[in-house]
Amino acid sequence: MAFDPASLKYDDRGLIPAIAQDHASGEVLMMAWMNAESLARTLETGVVTYWSRSRQAFWAKGETSGHIQRLTDLRIDCDRDCLLLLVDQTGPACHTNRRSCFYTALRGGEEEILTQPME
Repeated sequence: MAFDPASLKYDDRGLIPAIAQDHASGEVLMMAWMNAESLARTLETGVVTYWSRSRQAFWAKGETSGHIQRLTDLRIDCDRDCLLLLVDQTGPACHTNRRSCFYTALRGGEEEILTQPME
């Protein structure tokens, strides 16, 4: 069956959440937003491109940092309102210079920092 981008359920701003996961380890790296054009750019180039809500602009992951995400597989959830991007991540995925944006755990009512920024 051919993929129809219009079959996805975008929010009222035309955005869909996209979760980036390391294709080899399964580690969840980050969550960001895509729109139909950023998804099309990602599928065309193989380099993950998101939509920045704060800048109102496209951003290819790693365009300034060099921490590129190359798409290895794309999955659509059952409701068609969320994307899972399996990626080959170069360097840290988080802007805090950590491998993953999910480095804070809530345990026993306390926040615990699990990883420090990479050198």
